[in-house]
Amino acid sequence: MHQALYTPGQGYYAHGSAKFGALPYAVQDGARVAGSDFVTAPEMTPLFGWTLANQVAQALQVTGTQAVWEFGAGSGALALQVLQALKAQGVALSSYTIVDISGSLRERQQATLAEFSDVVRWVDALPDAMQGVVLGNEVLDAMPVKLLARVHGVWFERGVALGEVATDSAPTFIWQDRPTDLRPPMDIPGEHDYLTEIHPQGEAFLHTLGDKLTAGAVFLLDYGFPEAEYYHPQRHMGTVMCHQAHQADSNPLADVGAKDITAHVNFTGVALAGNAAGLDVLGYTSQARFLMNCGLLTYLEAADLPNRVMAQKLIMEHEMGEFFKVIGFYKGEPWQALGFALGDKTHTL
Repeated sequence: MHQALYTPGQGYYAHGSAKFGALPYAVQDGARVAGSDFVTAPEMTPLFGWTLANQVAQALQVTGTQAVWEFGAGSGALALQVLQALKAQGVALSSYTIVDISGSLRERQQATLAEFSDVVRWVDALPDAMQGVVLGNEVLDAMPVKLLARVHGVWFERGVALGEVATDSAPTFIWQDRPTDLRPPMDIPGEHDYLTEIHPQGEAFLHTLGDKLTAGAVFLLDYGFPEAEYYHPQRHMGTVMCHQAHQADSNPLADVGAKDITAHVNFTGVALAGNAAGLDVLGYTSQARFLMNCGLLTYLEAADLPNRVMAQKLIMEHEMGEFFKVIGFYKGEPWQALGFALGDKTHTL
């Protein structure tokens, strides 16, 4: 998964094709050409970033910090929305730092954020210590996972190998299991075959944030479940999915490097990893509840019809509203975060 997504020049996030946008095609010189593969909330409507900025503004004030750090900034749309909203509120920033291992996206982000070039910067590595508000929208789902397969009652790690290569044929990838001592973090009842994931890299990311953040807050938005739902006996096919041209499939061994590969987030594991690194949970709730707590409905009243329609998708239960979750952490003294004021589900983690 890491190689398919991040190999320089070949991985999905390491070459220059468009990935984020509303359409699977674009029109150039009157001809239809390949467009985006999927759309994220900031590409749907600027109301997403403007609403999130209300939480950022509160967090900056409460923690006494003046910096924002965004991981995996994609097209730069979220950064632009947050910066515009903070500027309109009169919130002064010392810096808005983008941490993105995809160098191919930096040029697009720089063009999008040109008006804020005085505060936006890019880094390839984190400093020994950092302060401020950390944002990550659909970042955890793109962090490589390990596959675990229970076959006839025995656990294996499922990896990738090269299949037999016929003369003059390109090599193919196949699944290959090997015995392992690795296990899911909880027992899965039943004797049926079962495929799932564990998330060592995502949890290591939380450990890194906890080690380096000396003051501030963290807000991570993504799709996933608490542990009891993630490892439910009926979820026996795992959650790994691929996205290409706004179509989803479950075969990461095909079109390698040409499509996104994701896995749902185990938010219980995220919370525990943060706690172990010195981060305390601010709250955990659905994206719908978080955005409404942060004032989305007020923006909706003044929005035009296209933005109103798109914003509804962010909060509707059968769209992104319940499917996506938000978890927050803090470093320092506890406080009531705006986004978790109502409907906090931390007790379900």
